[in-house]
Amino acid sequence: MREAGWIYSGDRFARDADGFHFFRGRADDLVKISGQWVYPLEVELCLADHPMVRECAVLAISGVDGLTTLKAFVVLDIGSTGSEETTLQLHDYVKGRLLPHKYPRIVTYLSELPKTGSGKIDRQSLAKSK
Repeated sequence: MREAGWIYSGDRFARDADGFHFFRGRADDLVKISGQWVYPLEVELCLADHPMVRECAVLAISGVDGLTTLKAFVVLDIGSTGSEETTLQLHDYVKGRLLPHKYPRIVTYLSELPKTGSGKIDRQSLAKSK
């Protein structure tokens, strides 16, 4: 509870010029990559806009060097293949739309993302498969 009866939920929203609000993730999902704060959901939304991507999920992971990095789990549209060239295209796509440090350093291609009983992406299952 905050003063004047406001509840702090940790949800992040953005309002556009027309006054519409858009959910942009949760404050506790914020991770530090290369010394900069990044919301994995922002990267996920960017990747999802790529024409080859059917669906994706982006998680923060601890790399071999102990540093936090982003890993994208990507399901490609039919006709697209998960290759090194595709990964470079996805990197360039994100770098061209977001700040360069926000692109996922690791991309894993899956035939489908694991889902919970309610049909949401099972992020806990993905985190275990790191």
